[in-house]
Amino acid sequence: MTDSRIQTRSGQRRSGEREEASESTDEREQCPECGGRLRSDSEHAETVCQDCGLVVEEGEIDRGPEWRAFDAAEKDEKSRVGAPTTNMMHDQGLSTNIGWQDKDAYGRSLSSRQRQKMQRLRTWNERFRTRDSKERNLKQALGEIDRMASALGLPENVRETASVIYRRALEEDLLPGRSIEGVATSALYAAARQAGTPRSLDEISAVSRVGKDEIARTYRYVIRELGLEVQPADPESYVPRFASELELSDETERRARSLLQTAKEEGVHSGKSPVGLAAAAVYAAALLTNEKVTQNDVSEVASISEVTIRNRYHELLEAEGSPVI
Repeated sequence: MTDSRIQTRSGQRRSGEREEASESTDEREQCPECGGRLRSDSEHAETVCQDCGLVVEEGEIDRGPEWRAFDAAEKDEKSRVGAPTTNMMHDQGLSTNIGWQDKDAYGRSLSSRQRQKMQRLRTWNERFRTRDSKERNLKQALGEIDRMASALGLPENVRETASVIYRRALEEDLLPGRSIEGVATSALYAAARQAGTPRSLDEISAVSRVGKDEIARTYRYVIRELGLEVQPADPESYVPRFASELELSDETERRARSLLQTAKEEGVHSGKSPVGLAAAAVYAAALLTNEKVTQNDVSEVASISEVTIRNRYHELLEAEGSPVI
């Protein structure tokens, strides 16, 4: 008899809790002002009333993916966690890394035994990430590409393209007899020219660990064997960088572009170094717009001799019909 009373009371208590929960749920689903139905606006991260438009909650957490998919196939392809894959890492960024800080999740320092254990784990993790000579080669080369691109101020798309070119060279067995640094530098030089942000051989060799002659020789070999389509460097592509480093005005930059366009129409640019033409155009434009820039300043920025600048800027002014200053 006593057991039946206890069961009855517990059942009544549970039903009462369910009624309270349902009432609280109904309250959350109803507008506190007009009693209308609420809906969640994921685009603005808000909960609003459909009838009166009252914003009940705002700043909600978006639990959806950080990417957009427009069909089922694209959604399956992008279904992932973690950082996106990249060709700039030898394992495409799919492996794990063990942090170098000897601290636990709460920021406390590890004991000496735990530090030794973590160091052994880092060592074995590094060994497993580069299991053969090909992966070690790729890791070293991609590190070189990233270092040189950072020194030259090249954007991420150039680094990605250079990494792809080096991977192709490695897959097609173009490296025997050539240094890793030489092929990596050639890949970066080709990628920069393909992306329309070229760097001169002097600039490339200044940050590379190989000489200028080896870079040029390896570059010709790589683009020939891989069939890369690399257009001749346009002198105008150097002008913005030179003008920015010399702190020249937009008017001077436009004038330099105009000089180069006239030189192309007259055929003066044929057989001339694009870097030399760009530097001479910047110097000539600065003279025409009354900005104080010396040949030595332009020579240091462009990494070419003052003699080249003098010869080329005379030719550019003569092609345009302007008096030689």
